[in-house]
Amino acid sequence: MAHPWHELADYLALPRVGGLRLSPDGTRLVAPVSEPDSAGTAFVTALWQIDPTGADGPRRLTRSAEGESTPEFLPDGSVLFVSRRAASEAAPGEEARPALWLLPADGGEARRVATRPNGIGGVAVAADSGTVVFRADTHPGASDAEADEAARKARSDAGVTAILHEESPVRSWDHDLGPTRPRLFAAAPPADPAAPLGAERDLTPEPGAALVDQPYAVAPDGRTVVAGWRRSSGRGGWYEALVAIDTETGDRRDLTDDPDFDFTAPAVSPDGRHVLAVRSFDGRPGGEPRDATLWLADLATGEGRDLLPDHELWPREHAWAADSTAVLFTADLDGRRPIFRLELATGTVTRLTPDHGAYSELNPAPDGRALYALRDSFDEPPTPVRLDAATPGEPARLPAPGLPLDMPGRLTELATTADDGTRIRAWLALPAEASADSPAPLLLWVHGGPYMSWNAWTWRWNPWLLAARGYAVLLPDPALSTGYGRQMLRRAFGEWGPRTFADLMAITDAAVARDDIDADRTAAMGGSFGGYMANWIAGHTDRFRAIVTHASLWSLDAFGGSTDAPWVWEREFGDPFTDPERYARNSPRRAAPDIRTPVLVIHGDKDYRVPLSEGLRLWWDLLRNEVDAKFLYFPTENHWILTPGNIRVWYETVYAFLDHHVLGKEWRRPELL
Repeated sequence: MAHPWHELADYLALPRVGGLRLSPDGTRLVAPVSEPDSAGTAFVTALWQIDPTGADGPRRLTRSAEGESTPEFLPDGSVLFVSRRAASEAAPGEEARPALWLLPADGGEARRVATRPNGIGGVAVAADSGTVVFRADTHPGASDAEADEAARKARSDAGVTAILHEESPVRSWDHDLGPTRPRLFAAAPPADPAAPLGAERDLTPEPGAALVDQPYAVAPDGRTVVAGWRRSSGRGGWYEALVAIDTETGDRRDLTDDPDFDFTAPAVSPDGRHVLAVRSFDGRPGGEPRDATLWLADLATGEGRDLLPDHELWPREHAWAADSTAVLFTADLDGRRPIFRLELATGTVTRLTPDHGAYSELNPAPDGRALYALRDSFDEPPTPVRLDAATPGEPARLPAPGLPLDMPGRLTELATTADDGTRIRAWLALPAEASADSPAPLLLWVHGGPYMSWNAWTWRWNPWLLAARGYAVLLPDPALSTGYGRQMLRRAFGEWGPRTFADLMAITDAAVARDDIDADRTAAMGGSFGGYMANWIAGHTDRFRAIVTHASLWSLDAFGGSTDAPWVWEREFGDPFTDPERYARNSPRRAAPDIRTPVLVIHGDKDYRVPLSEGLRLWWDLLRNEVDAKFLYFPTENHWILTPGNIRVWYETVYAFLDHHVLGKEWRRPELL
């Protein structure tokens, strides 16, 4: 039975499935599901059980006010997870920190099995031995938990919040790095139902920045952890290698180490012989564009090979088939994200999902027959599904909280040809009432990235909320979009603005040529790179009645040195001192004096990916050029707007701004602003 959800209160109350894990015996699925808390001011995640057969409805497993996340199964079927909930044995007044908890396979009460002074941030489990590896931020020089707690308390008692940095990076996404740094710890699983984890072993006593934001995986026998390991590339930059760490001794050896490539997302094969990873190339100024492929390395020797040498697929997620003879992966393709199966012996690649879905969270069954995943698309939120693991076919949807949903309109697809002969395609979300007799106003919505594709459901920016208010929402994949081969990336690599702008105008022309679209009432918006393009559009055409720009890049020379990973952008745009003109001509700010279209600027103070300074400088330039502009500022949000109340006013402000400028309605300031 479908649920109504088009009003903001209903939308914010929807359960959101955010992951999927299959039990070792293949009989249970556990999914983290987020919903607003009782006050409606934050989202809280609980664990739900999903029936792999689809016969039974979903069942909630955890209910703490603090929430639970990152579930992982132990071999006996019990579930480890991270939570800030208070333990029964906690001392009075003890600070709530993320700890590791265990939910017994029989469904008894959860109990805390590991904690660290600065909390625990993630967990991985060896499929056969049950060895547990977790990450915990730790003060430099702390040899054990007691020393770590003493360092934490000394800083707190002295009122010290300062951090001394001796290497980059200093920030990541929305949080400051330091003074602690992540370390990996290993422990044996609980010896009996009432016991904690075994004694923890510090596998990385002084990693520095090497483990910041790096994923890791454990071999089935529990003897080896494969982890991403950052290494200096000089001039403040980094590249990402893979290392194998002995869980008994902490001895570390290289699996991959090539300054020209980053190796990420390791996964050890079920037979323990190989490591699967994504190898990515960030491009070089004036040279080849970004690229990604699947890489197979021998766990013992590190010898490796490219698994997709004759393909232009951009892999996103991957998993091993149960018998280790094949890998399953997702890749962007023509506005979709299908699942593919790759046979290691022959290199044969088979597309398993012929539909328009975007798949994630791949969980192959232990018998090798079924594959469980999340499927979503622009007309369906993330939904657990069952597929055949070897044969192409349609997914069987499994009952999950809050699903299915009815869309307030219809989804269609359109394409056109750009001026250089390239095919440009898009999704178009149309309101139900759009017709030749009642054409809908058009909203051009540019994706972020820029190396991504409009192929999946989005909770952050949902086009159907606009469609429910009568807007047609155009979701195009212009130059730099993935899923269309490397030439689509070459067309605008290192020269973002003009080529991407031409593509966007071409697909907009195709949309407004439809008789169910009102060509005289149009607007454009975007976030991150999409905000960059919204700014570029504002300075290069007056065809739109309004522009909404969220977390947007405005002046690349300033952005490049203040973002949280500046070395990445220098790989694309080059040295700002030796080639400042490249930064200048790619900056939307150069066209600031030409902007006449009303602009809504949106930015969060905790946005370290595109720092607030970009939004402030844009806002000031608009004011000094007397553009009709507004600035929606979020002091506590990051690159995205993530809390229910702020999500509400984000949409209400966008609604009011578009309705005023596109539909001619009176401006109405949102009630809570």
